[in-house]
This record gives sequence, C-alpha cells and structure tokens, in this order.
Amino acid sequence: MPQHPPTSRDVARLAGVSQATVSYALTGRGTIAAATRERVLQVAESIGYRPNLAARSMRTRRSGRLAVVTGATLDHQVRLLTGAGEVAEAAGYVMETHTVDGTVEQRTARVRDLAASGQYEGVLTLVPVLPEALSSPPGSANPEDGTSPVVAEATFDEQMRSLGNLADASTVEVLVGTLVAAGYRRFVHVAGPDHYASARARRDVYLASVARAAADPATPGVVSLGVLGGSWSGDDARRAVAELPADAPPLAVIAANDYLAAGVVRGAAERGWSVPGDLVVTGWDDFEMGALMMPSLTTVAVDFPEAGRTAMRRLVAAVRGEPRPAAGAPIHRIVWRESTGGDPTAPAST
Repeated sequence: MPQHPPTSRDVARLAGVSQATVSYALTGRGTIAAATRERVLQVAESIGYRPNLAARSMRTRRSGRLAVVTGATLDHQVRLLTGAGEVAEAAGYVMETHTVDGTVEQRTARVRDLAASGQYEGVLTLVPVLPEALSSPPGSANPEDGTSPVVAEATFDEQMRSLGNLADASTVEVLVGTLVAAGYRRFVHVAGPDHYASARARRDVYLASVARAAADPATPGVVSLGVLGGSWSGDDARRAVAELPADAPPLAVIAANDYLAAGVVRGAAERGWSVPGDLVVTGWDDFEMGALMMPSLTTVAVDFPEAGRTAMRRLVAAVRGEPRPAAGAPIHRIVWRESTGGDPTAPAST
C-alpha cells in the first residue's frame, strides 16, 4: 500500500505534544518553550513533514513566507542564501529572494513595500537600508501599522562588498601570533584596496598584531617591513615582492586574499626564494585554487552558509516575537597548508 505523506498528527505523536503545540512551533503563534519548539522542528524535519502553507494562510492569515532582499548575486552570496534557506525551511517557512538594485532610498522603499504587502511574515535585508525600513520597535512582530518585521544584517554594502561579521579580521591576529610563536620575526602585509571594509580590517588587525608582538619582551625583534599593494591583483602582489630588499627573508607574508597570496608565491619564485623556507605565505577566502597550488596555500576559510543561518535565525526570532538569538558558530577558520610548512602549532612527527 502507498505511504501517505506525514501529517501534523504524526509530528505531534512522535514529539509527544499536542497538535496545537505543533502548530505553534511551525507558525510562531502562541507561547511555548524554546526546547519544545526545537524538538517539534527536529521531528518534523526527520520525517519529512512539510506544512500546507496555502491552507495555513487561509486559517491564520499567515503566509508562511519570508523575504530576503539582496543585491547582485555572487557566488559567496549564493552560499549565504543556502544557509539562510536551511533555517527557514526547518522553521516551516518558504524563503523567497528579491534582488533589489538602485540607491539606498530605492532599496528602502522596496523593503517597506515587501513588509507592508501582507505576502511575507518577515523581511531580511542583506544590503543597507535607511532606519525607517526597520521594524518599530526593532525586531517586533505585528507592529501597529500592520507591516511585517524587518531585520537588517550588515552583511554587504551597496556594491556587495563584505561588511560586519563577514569582514571581521580578528583571525589575522591568530595568524600573526602563531607565526611569531613559530619563530618568525619579520612580517609584511600585502593589502587589498582601501575602499573594501574587509581589506581595511585585515590591514588594521595586521598592524596592531605586529605592534603588540614587537612590544612584547617575550618576542624581541618582531618588525613589520610595511604594508604593500593596495589592489586585488595578483600581479601587483608579484611586483610588490620584487621590490622587497634582498635581505628580507626569512619573512612571513600575510596577504589579504588568496589571489594576492598566489602573486606573492610567484614573485618569490622569480627571485629564487623558497616557499616555505625564505618566505611563509598566508591568504584569505580558501579559494579552490589554493589547495592546488605548489605549495598549497595556508588561508582563512569563510563559512558563508553559517552567516546566512545566523541572519535567518534572527529574522525567525523577530517574526515569532522571541529574543534575538546569540551569535552562531564562528565563520572564520584557518586552513594550514604547505605555504607555512603546515600547521606551526601541530606536534612535530617523529
């Protein structure tokens, strides 16, 4: 006999709750414990239950839909939206993406239109909008004017350049500190363009980290040979290496992204310098080509899906009138490879 699709009765039975509790967990209505809601959502996902959104909308005047507003779709943004969609689906919502170009005023007007349309229970914007687009009070569900809550995440600027947590550069401090502990004393930073928040942050953290190490009596002799470059061009990074003094090695090069790091490796080879050896090199972004380079590139991987999950959790909480959830898992992780001789913190093999 054919199996029937799972129903809310099945979810209630397996989760040990009433059907009303299942409804509250999936729609955000009513007041139930967070642990209960999480158990219901996990059961629903495990048996493949999908609520009938059309029927639910007719009964509750809720659409079961969430809107995400973004700009031009790039690869990293697709990964972020994938994470956001996972959280929306697990919470019983359908996520729809709206690409909105134009001025900040035009984007603000579009976000306000979406929030007032009655088609969405909440709106998440990943691009900047004016404060007037946000919920009043911020993050509240069902504001008096009948619009849906709007949550703004500082994720991308008008040109889809990383902001906020995506542009956090604190991992540079870990890179510098680890290399100092491994015995490196001479450092160079190959920077990205200054009009990128991420490039500015990586440069600033680099300078601060080297300055702290230089001032520490436990690590005498630490010095920065400067900040070079200022573009995302690997060829510019190659030329920057060509201009280093002949006595620069041994040298640790902190590059602002993987393309710059690849240019550094090329420039080192042209000068007869070995990597690792005369130079150790780190990048950022964990592009696929870094793992295929000779030597393979130590870099910083950015978990864009987790950034999307965190943003969507905040929207779901706002729709349900729940407290803003805490930050999710860290989204930056160092991937140690051959360009630094592997992980300097790893025990030496015998």
